[in-house]
Amino acid sequence: MKNFLKGPIMAVVWTVLRVWLGIQWLEAGFHKITGGFDASGFLQGALAKAGGEHPAVATWYANFIEGFALPNVDIFNFLIPWGEFLVGLGLIVGLATIPALIAGAFMNLNFLLAGTVSTNPTLYTVAVILLFAGTAAYYYGLDRFAIPYIKNIMKRKNVDRAVKTAA
Repeated sequence: MKNFLKGPIMAVVWTVLRVWLGIQWLEAGFHKITGGFDASGFLQGALAKAGGEHPAVATWYANFIEGFALPNVDIFNFLIPWGEFLVGLGLIVGLATIPALIAGAFMNLNFLLAGTVSTNPTLYTVAVILLFAGTAAYYYGLDRFAIPYIKNIMKRKNVDRAVKTAA
């Protein structure tokens, strides 16, 4: 069963999921980049969800928002749109797939911790499934060629370093 789930036939399914997920991220980032984005309203809304009898935002996360995110909102105004866009681009072409999946899941987790459900549970779940798919997630993507190329370069550098050390 493991060979089937990570084989080239299922890789088609993982590729469709990966590209779909990439489109979701790319569109979200593109709209924020081109339409102007200010995270301060979102962060203030998250703080408002931290109170009451059944808060949607945990106290420790509200403290993070209040003490770090809001004072540094300009950094978040840059990182969120470009992070979403680059995660989407990487997933669509299958380049740096695993880092893109981890970054996307991390963003979804933070949006969930900030009390925003929306599509985040779905996107987070798809990212985790693709992480479990491993190399099959980028079987049909640029990583299939880029990773062996990078490994070969690293191997050559290690051999060169060993030769220089031995000499």
